[in-house]
Amino acid sequence: MARIIGGIGASHSPTIGFALDTKKQNDPAWKPIFDGFDVVRDWVRRKDIDVLFMIYNDHVTSFFFDHYSAFALGIDERYVAADEGGGPRDVPPAKGHLGLSQHIAMAMVADEFDMSFFQGKAVDHGMLSPLSMMGDASGPWPGTVVPLQVGVLQLPIPNAKRMWKLGKTLRKAIESYPEDLKVAIFATGGLSHQVHGERAGFLNEDWDNEFLELLEKDPEKLTTMRIADYAVKGGMEGAEVIMWLIMRGALSDKVKLVHKQTYAPSVTNIATLVFEDLGEAPDPQAVAAYRAQLGYELAGAETLTGTYPFTHGRSQANFRINDFLHRLVIPAHRKRFVEEFDALADEYQLTDDERDLIRNRRWIEMIRRGVSFFVLEKMAAVIGVSNPEVYAAFRGETLEAFLKTRKVPMRYSVAGGAKADAIDGH
Repeated sequence: MARIIGGIGASHSPTIGFALDTKKQNDPAWKPIFDGFDVVRDWVRRKDIDVLFMIYNDHVTSFFFDHYSAFALGIDERYVAADEGGGPRDVPPAKGHLGLSQHIAMAMVADEFDMSFFQGKAVDHGMLSPLSMMGDASGPWPGTVVPLQVGVLQLPIPNAKRMWKLGKTLRKAIESYPEDLKVAIFATGGLSHQVHGERAGFLNEDWDNEFLELLEKDPEKLTTMRIADYAVKGGMEGAEVIMWLIMRGALSDKVKLVHKQTYAPSVTNIATLVFEDLGEAPDPQAVAAYRAQLGYELAGAETLTGTYPFTHGRSQANFRINDFLHRLVIPAHRKRFVEEFDALADEYQLTDDERDLIRNRRWIEMIRRGVSFFVLEKMAAVIGVSNPEVYAAFRGETLEAFLKTRKVPMRYSVAGGAKADAIDGH
């Protein structure tokens, strides 16, 4: 059974990654940053941590305001460095723990957290600045991660108490995962800083020290503070420290302080923190009951004949082909799909089997594999095939036979314009 060994708090300022990449370990002005992360890294290795649950916020890099979620859990097998404007950092991809991430996803939804989920997205300095510091001269940290991206840059955002409650569910989720794993909850962000407006450069080290003290000894007091209170004390961007309450909520009431350091050389008070969890092992009966709760909503759906629930497992395993077909909503992509399929498939690294499924319109085989119907619907529109023709293929029937089972034998599609006219007049 998975266990939470402790919690880590660390700033995620781009200053940190920049210092590492430009090799400033021995520069007196930068060395305190490395000193703090050295302690964190040594603790992670000494405790033989298998998985870091990384809590961070993206900085309008991979998550833009056209679709901005409060909580987005990563369910991918690898996370590459994002290009934040000047080219991506030269760091190896982080390895995702698929099983744990999918289990946590089920738990969050079961406990009524309306999560978003992401894959195929690069991660920016919010996650990679502190994570890259877990490696050393021998290479990157060898463990796996489960990332949680928290949307704190476009108001309104979840309040401090919601972060705390999410941490409580996170603990239950991890402790109910059957694999024997050692997990550390790694909260990032802060401490005090503001990077916009006339107040840019604001710092409040007294508040930072108070925050860290409360986080250790009276964290629930922090849950009563409003976002505005955090902004007043720690800067508007510094209010992101509410993410640390997810980490603290996931730990037991009593923790052991292993390490605490702050350093404010420029615009952000850079902090590192380690707590060891002192909680007892959960009751096995309670764990079993919780596991049963996670599958309650879908129990039995897998027995429905001819039905293939689109789970995270199926989605992740087939992300490449679903992504390829989803992009048919882009005019240039669908033009190349029609005119130069093989070259386009090469660019997306489709396997021979995936190409055969698409080229030969093996509709039901794609569904059985884990391709979403709603990207097949787009493919059908591009090649001039109506929805009822696809339904008939699923059932192993001719179009005429399928239409005889309907009250009205109609044809239709999601296509627009001339494509719709062509399907209508087919």
